[in-house]
Amino acid sequence: MSTTNRIRTSLTELVGIQHPVVQTGMGWVAGPRLAAATAQAGGLGILASATMTCDELEKAIVETKSRTDKPFGVNLRADAADAGQRVDLLLKYGVKVASFALAPKRELIDKLKENDAVVIPSVGLPRHAQKVAAWGADAVMIQGGEGGGHTGATPTTLLLPAVLDAVDIPVIAAGGFFDGRGLAAALSYGAAGIGMGTRFLLTSDSAVPEQIKRRYLEFGLDGTVVTTKADGMPHRLLRTEFIDALESSSPLGRLMGTARRTLQFKELSGQSWLGLARDGLSMKRGTGRSWGQMMLAANTPMLLKAGLVNGDTQAGMLASGQVVGVIDDLPTCEQLVDRIIDDAVERLSVLPGFVHNSKDALA
Repeated sequence: MSTTNRIRTSLTELVGIQHPVVQTGMGWVAGPRLAAATAQAGGLGILASATMTCDELEKAIVETKSRTDKPFGVNLRADAADAGQRVDLLLKYGVKVASFALAPKRELIDKLKENDAVVIPSVGLPRHAQKVAAWGADAVMIQGGEGGGHTGATPTTLLLPAVLDAVDIPVIAAGGFFDGRGLAAALSYGAAGIGMGTRFLLTSDSAVPEQIKRRYLEFGLDGTVVTTKADGMPHRLLRTEFIDALESSSPLGRLMGTARRTLQFKELSGQSWLGLARDGLSMKRGTGRSWGQMMLAANTPMLLKAGLVNGDTQAGMLASGQVVGVIDDLPTCEQLVDRIIDDAVERLSVLPGFVHNSKDALA
């Protein structure tokens, strides 16, 4: 961390980080190297645990702690059958932040808060934010439709103010952020910080294969597509030849691929068929998906692994936010965070009314 500038917000105070910049928990991407590099840069790095077994998660936490002594977080699937066991791992190693892709059960929030962990669920609607706030969540993250991976239809510029009006806890804005202008804008709305996925994926600290990163840089603002063909839910991905083929494939063809990848995921995760069924039932209850959509759900981790880990764009998919069209370099996390903060400070410094009249301030 080299910049002398600092922006203090309710998020930085809550978590104990230097800058209000969050690296989101991206499956297969947000491992110890990236999370620790973000933490060392003064932001909040988050490990993605949904694609890890419990043993792998424990090793990832230990490795991250060996790389940094700064606060970091772990993203958890609230609907996973072993969510309680994973929470116990966070508490065992003193992980500062537990983030959730869906609203966690109230008991999990209580347990985490009793042990001084910070709870930050992701929400897609104001009423979801109100629910988790009432249950004791410390902050929420919203992702507008511009964001990559599973996403909604409401743009950040509408979802953010709606959630800010609904709750009085810190709100982190994600979906469409990549530079200091975005951070300044989010803070002007009243957000406590920004979350970025694609921008952190496209850093030199990301473990994504170099040729895949270079492939991302080739895409423009029209280079992504939102499809339900991967797992039955809206998913923003790079518009590759594979995705074009998936979009035009027959239901029978997708079913055969789904069965094959379900078996692959079972072997990779080490779960039994009973365990997978329990996870599926829990996810169905938590998301309201149909059984047909649940059958497709195993597609996601395996298709993402093929693209983001194996580097095979002919057999895998690449999650991406629309910001891919305005990114043209691969900085280190430190370089990225420093320039975002420096740029935001410069822009906010000409707005003394914002600086002096808000809860957040330049330091």
